[in-house]
Amino acid sequence: MNEIWTEKYRPRTLDEVVGQKHITERLKAYVSSGNMPHLLLAGPAGTGKTTCAIAMARGMFGGDEWKGNFVELNASDERGIDVVRGKIKEVARTAPLGKAEFKILFMDEADALTSDAQAALRRTMEKYSKVCRFVLSCNYSSKIIDPIQSRCAVFRFSPLTKEDVEDYLRRIIAAESVKIDDDALDGLVHVARGDMRRAVNSLQVAASLGKQITLEVIYQTTGLAKPEEVKKMLETALAGNFISARDMLDDVMIKYGLSGQDIIRQIHSSFFDLSITDSEKVRLMDKTGEIEFRIVEGSNERIQLEALLAYLVMMGGSKRKEG
Repeated sequence: MNEIWTEKYRPRTLDEVVGQKHITERLKAYVSSGNMPHLLLAGPAGTGKTTCAIAMARGMFGGDEWKGNFVELNASDERGIDVVRGKIKEVARTAPLGKAEFKILFMDEADALTSDAQAALRRTMEKYSKVCRFVLSCNYSSKIIDPIQSRCAVFRFSPLTKEDVEDYLRRIIAAESVKIDDDALDGLVHVARGDMRRAVNSLQVAASLGKQITLEVIYQTTGLAKPEEVKKMLETALAGNFISARDMLDDVMIKYGLSGQDIIRQIHSSFFDLSITDSEKVRLMDKTGEIEFRIVEGSNERIQLEALLAYLVMMGGSKRKEG
């Protein structure tokens, strides 16, 4: 396992990209015409934004020439106005190699650029558009200023479906002769939550143990608790047994090495599986949002999580009295 599987199995053409057919069809039209506008690729992590940009460049320039005409920068590393005025401007005004009419400058995590840097970038995008086309990738398009968005064709990526993730993982499993249980594969798809990169990385980590991959291995290597354990903890609290629920919280956090933010996300997902009314779910969502905000702002995570369990105990107590 000398290679990182996310790179080893990265699609090389737009036809191979998984789960974004509505986007790849439009990008293939640009490749066919040999021309393209500035692009803004927005969407969650691991959904194929970088892959689409690279695959489009391969199709646009062909052969090995694409490597000389495709420049990749990470805006989260270089995010200030000096970078735009210096490095980005220098790359943008350089003539493309070979017979290409323009080069592609791909800026990953463009939403990390400061407002001043984005203001400087919009003029650079206009001034050098004849020899350089920009492809901006971001998780949150709302963090990109409107003048830049209006200069770009916007492509919005959606999380991959469970079927897409599972099919792609099965291809890797077959190619690498990995032994994995069916429920472990289902758990891997659940953990990925539409993020193909997370799914492939988690599979490689689990496979590196050199054993049959089980569901237990998946949750241990991904740093997530089993949904059943989280659900049981919540049901114990609703039943009025605060001490047992608190002990379960200790076990889950220590066993899987979870932080407060990690466990609160899993608790949030488990609410929909509880046998409570919709109005009670609404109250729990409201309380969970408050607890999550406090944890993010720096409150003691153990106190806040135990406060949430106490709230569940009180909610269950009120329900028992009504019954």
